[in-house]
Amino acid sequence: MTNRNQANRPLYRVTFSRITGQDAQGRDEFARPKEIGAVWPRRGDKTGGIVQLDIIPIELTQRQGVIFLVPLDGGDQGGSQ
Repeated sequence: MTNRNQANRPLYRVTFSRITGQDAQGRDEFARPKEIGAVWPRRGDKTGGIVQLDIIPIELTQRQGVIFLVPLDGGDQGGSQ
């Protein structure tokens, strides 16, 4: 991956929340989200983004959690869906 210009900011923060159980209605409950990476804009006029993960939680490979994309200018959206 190439070095990024300081002015070039990511589009999204990538966060991961582990599934900790279920509520009375059977919906998944999540642990506090942890930032694991970012989504960067592609260069030039290309659409989409590039996902850069700093860590890959083992729970993700076991389908025991979810990934959230949080807009950089947005507040903490936690584990709510």
